[in-house]
Order: sequence, then C-alpha cells, then structure tokens
Amino acid sequence: MSKWSTVKRLQWPSWMPIDPYILLLLGTVGLAALLPARGAAAAVASGASTGAIAFLFFLYGARLSTREALDGLKHWRLHITVLACTFVVFPLLGLAARGLVPVFLTQPLYQGLLFLTLVPSTIQSSIAFTSMARGNVPAAICAGSFSSLVGIVATPLLAASLLGGSAGGFSADSLVEIVLQLLVPFVAGQLLRRWIGGFVARHKKVLGLVDRGSILLVVYTAFSEGMVQGIWHQVSPVRLAGLMVVEAVLLAVMLLLTWYGGKALRFGREDRIAIQFAGSKKSLASGLPMASVLFGAQASLAVLPLMLFHQMQLMVCAVIAKRRAHDAREEVSGPEPAAASRTAVGTGTRSG
Repeated sequence: MSKWSTVKRLQWPSWMPIDPYILLLLGTVGLAALLPARGAAAAVASGASTGAIAFLFFLYGARLSTREALDGLKHWRLHITVLACTFVVFPLLGLAARGLVPVFLTQPLYQGLLFLTLVPSTIQSSIAFTSMARGNVPAAICAGSFSSLVGIVATPLLAASLLGGSAGGFSADSLVEIVLQLLVPFVAGQLLRRWIGGFVARHKKVLGLVDRGSILLVVYTAFSEGMVQGIWHQVSPVRLAGLMVVEAVLLAVMLLLTWYGGKALRFGREDRIAIQFAGSKKSLASGLPMASVLFGAQASLAVLPLMLFHQMQLMVCAVIAKRRAHDAREEVSGPEPAAASRTAVGTGTRSG
C-alpha cells in the first residue's frame, strides 16, 4: 500500500468542519454576485473556463497509468457495481424525488437535483477517502476514472431523456462539445503520458492547484451568467433548506446502500470501501462543464444542488473514512493492547 501513500495528503483538520476549498467556492459565488462578468469579460471568462476544464481532463489522462487501468478491468464486478450505483440507482432516486415538488423543492431546484444524480463519480476524493479508510485504492482509481469516461456520454444522454426540455441546450452538437472538452483531452493525456507522466507526478501539488483553480473559474463563469440573467430571485432560504434536507437523505441512502449492498454481493472489506466512496459521490469537476453546455443561462441554478451535495459528501465521507481506518487498526492490533493499557493505568481516563 506504500505505493499509494501519497494520496493520503488530502486531510481535513479535526477543528475545521468545512473543507477550506468549499470556503473558496462560496467566496467565488460571492464574487460572482458582487462582480459578475458581463459582455466581453463574460466571453473571456467562458473561453478561459472551457480551456481550464479541458486542461484538467488532460491532466487526469496523464496521471492514470494505462497498466493500472488494464489491471483494474480484472475487477469487473466492482466496476459494474459502481457504475450501476452512479448511473442507475442514483437516477432512480432522483426520479422518485419528483414527488417532493412543490412541497420541498421548486421545479428548477428539482431539475438541478435530478441532474446531480446523473453526474459521474469523483476521482480524486474517492481515491483519497479510500486510501484514508485503508480500502482498495487501485480499484477506486479505476472505478472513478471509468465512471468519468462513461459519464461523458451517459450524463448528456440521460439528461436528454429524463430532463427533456429542461436541458434545453442538449443536441448532437452539445454531445460533440462535451466529448471535445472532456474526452479528447483525457485521451491526449493518456497518449502523451509516456513522455509527461513523470513531470506530472513530480509536480503533483502544483498541478493540484490547477485542478481546483479550474473548478473555481467554471463556478465564477456559471454564477456570473446566472446573476446577469436574474436567476437567483427564484431561490428562497426556505427552499434551500428543503433542498439540503433532501440531499442529506439522498446521501445517507447511497452510503448505506453501497456499504451493505457490497456485503450482500460478497465483496471483501477493502472492495466495499472502494464501492462506498466511489459509488456514493458525484463529481463537481465533470458536472459543472456539462451543466454549462446543457443548461446555458440556467446553469448556475442547475449546479446549485451539485455544489451543496459536493460539500456534504466531503464532510460526511471524511468522518466515515476516519472511522473505517480506526476499525481497520483495531482488526489488526485487537482490543488486548488497549485493555492492557487501561489495566496498567488503573483509574486513568479513556482516550476515546
């Protein structure tokens, strides 16, 4: 497992309940509200965000070892399970949430929630949490990567069939645009990995800033357009609270289903961890550019549920990953050392 130890750098301080990157996302939304890009500036921001996302997927391709991907194909049951959770179970739950309109959700917020359920899984955070929980990291790498690749085609097609006219920007041209923006750069990264893979690995931390900066730029562009179009007058604090409750239930259902479903399918503990973290999460990096193509001016409202879910899944999965790691240590060491320590200390306090 030392081969994957570098992934463990993603950590959340115990005293900080919110990932600092989420604060940057919120700050970006605030900046778009105060200083939205208009006119020529909007065109420049849109072009820059498109280029940034393309470069982001190019880096994904350059990072993924082709040999690791081929090795991961041997674990086909796990990958099919993750894909089924991502593109079958999630959308079915999204369709079931239609009954919550208009009591909990407005129609536009429901469309955003349904779009959230169609987005592929994450790559980086799935790997990080799987590593933190001592799960099957190579499987998480392949599962997240396969999900992202399948999502480039599956998400737009599902959006066209389930959202219908709501995803007004969908067409054959939209699908081509998404493929050119996401899949082509990924394939280019794979083809050039032989020559640039070492450079990407050595500068992982710096290029990680590029990852996150790309997403911030897309968020700013989408929310700027929403401000210019006056979309935010459609959302009230009560509706946002209702959306958060619905998303909390959705996340809880998927976390339980992936964990106990993996057990029912007779996967081992390490595989179940990979299934839980790869099968219960949604990718902000993939969802944002797709929403901008599919929803146009309505993209900022469409991605609001995805942004909230993204924050929620990070916080909850961080806690679960730490718990899984603690359970793994107990399985290895057993309860005897702790019991012996308490006996030696006598009346000492418990460490908890």
